[in-house]
Amino acid sequence: MEKIVLAGGCFWCTEAVFDGVPGVISAVSGFSGGHIKNPAYREVCQGRTGHAECIELTYNPEELALEKILALFFKTHDPTTLNRQGHDVGTHYRSAIFYTSEDQKSKVDSFINVLLQEKVYKDPIVTEVTPFQSFYPAEIEHQEYYKNNPYQPYCQFVIKPKLEKKKECLTKG
Repeated sequence: MEKIVLAGGCFWCTEAVFDGVPGVISAVSGFSGGHIKNPAYREVCQGRTGHAECIELTYNPEELALEKILALFFKTHDPTTLNRQGHDVGTHYRSAIFYTSEDQKSKVDSFINVLLQEKVYKDPIVTEVTPFQSFYPAEIEHQEYYKNNPYQPYCQFVIKPKLEKKKECLTKG
């Protein structure tokens, strides 16, 4: 099993995108990339900790290639907006990848270079690519948020369209 930490804006969205993907063992909502230990959601949202909302993704690389994870990640959020995703604004909503090995870093860098060469986005990619330091799980009410609240307006208007992009990405093979 391998782990990688992905920040694509709201962790509810990112967790929902990776939930149920074949080869994913777990997707846990939490925080990474900040400067204090065990931050609370309220502190992170106030921008006082430097953390990003993210998921710690545990996956089986024999079933799910990192490149497929990256394709799904980049398809379901906007990597060109600094410190925001849609109406969610703040450094905790930044696009970031916290890699856990040099092999991961190399694959992430190569993947981003292909996106740039193919001009997939009209604006520059601002996704941080940073070595993993620590991960702190979010409070229990933030885990499996979409599964537990599918009819909540945020889930319907923000997460559900990302799940449609997920379906499209997974059916392309």
